[in-house]
Amino acid sequence: MRINRFLSASFIFCTSLIMSGTSLAEVDSVFISSTLDPNAIIITEVDVIFIYDSEIAKNLPATKAAWYSNKRGFTADAGEKMDIVNVFIPQGFDSEMASLPARREEALKVVVYAYHDDSKATARDITEMNNVLIQIDPFGIRISSRD
Repeated sequence: MRINRFLSASFIFCTSLIMSGTSLAEVDSVFISSTLDPNAIIITEVDVIFIYDSEIAKNLPATKAAWYSNKRGFTADAGEKMDIVNVFIPQGFDSEMASLPARREEALKVVVYAYHDDSKATARDITEMNNVLIQIDPFGIRISSRD
């Protein structure tokens, strides 16, 4: 009898732990820097996208060109199921830490598109990264961890 109560209580406890806000997204900070010529007059647009819906995540554009050509349509269709952190970086300068959405830990997926990348570049998945560094250089963008 006690074993059954113990097992029932253990099951309820474990289930509540699993269901209590366990999130996939680990992104805590995003820092963007540009190593390009500081005398150039070019600004790179970077979008960090927090997605809260599996259908939206599944239907993300395949390339940078597809994202930027219909960004307004995607954001309108997604509504509250997506947050976009949009940052413009002048060449040769570091940005401040990007301001991330309060509900970022609820995101199912977090991706980055950068306008500087090749038109066929795909979204970079940073969902499992904690402190993200996005570096813009003459060849595109590089993403790494700041840990």
